[in-house]
Amino acid sequence: MPDNLRVLFIGDIVGRPGRRALSRFLPDLRKKYRPSLVIANSENAAGGIGLTEEIARELLLQVDVLTSGNHIWDKKEVFNYLEKEPRLVRPANYPEGNPGHGYHIFENEDGIKAAILNLQGRVFMEPVDCPFRRAEKELEVILPQTSTIIIDFHAEATSEKQALGWFLKGKVSAILGTHTHIQTADERILPGGTAYISDVGMAGGLNSVIGMKPEQALNRFLTARPQKFEPASEGLMLGAVLIEVDPQSGKALTIKREMMIEDGFED
Repeated sequence: MPDNLRVLFIGDIVGRPGRRALSRFLPDLRKKYRPSLVIANSENAAGGIGLTEEIARELLLQVDVLTSGNHIWDKKEVFNYLEKEPRLVRPANYPEGNPGHGYHIFENEDGIKAAILNLQGRVFMEPVDCPFRRAEKELEVILPQTSTIIIDFHAEATSEKQALGWFLKGKVSAILGTHTHIQTADERILPGGTAYISDVGMAGGLNSVIGMKPEQALNRFLTARPQKFEPASEGLMLGAVLIEVDPQSGKALTIKREMMIEDGFED
């Protein structure tokens, strides 16, 4: 029987500090867990908002698959790369005609396959296609290829994330929330063998407001005026989860949170 598949998922990478956090902590996590598959959300990796081809290539030297979200469209230079690089996925429930792909099938050296599906929520976000119905359609295509399915659900509302968890329980291996950048403590295995967490967290500056400089965030809240945001660089943090999946059934066996912290980092 094949060994269980160990999947390490890293939350939203925020700017250069997030990329540095990835380089700093990922080797330790690899040594600790020996993951079969490493996934990271990359939609904020370029300057704290969006992604470029150059940065995507840099990240794919360290991880196997990149997911994204609503900010994947913020830098137009990544559009062509979305078309030619299948390991970079964008939310599947954007309207037809957008560049890129909503899922990727990863295959390890032992021939074990795992699908990484990206979906985006609609509550307090853009009015994209229904993530629930789109998930059903995508699973019709994915399930004949593999029963191991990891979903990055990029959404604002915890209620919407939990609802998708219950909607897909027993049908997918994991539903991992991203977008809010704050790691939640609600990880669990839902009935039917689906690992769930509302938000994995982020990789970026420790002393920050969701990865951005605190003084800029405070100015936005205190004045209610538009404010330019820049990634914070003091301290480093990286939020992640490690999931163990039975590759034959696709059922998750365990889910474990990780939070790596290093104080005092400055550019």
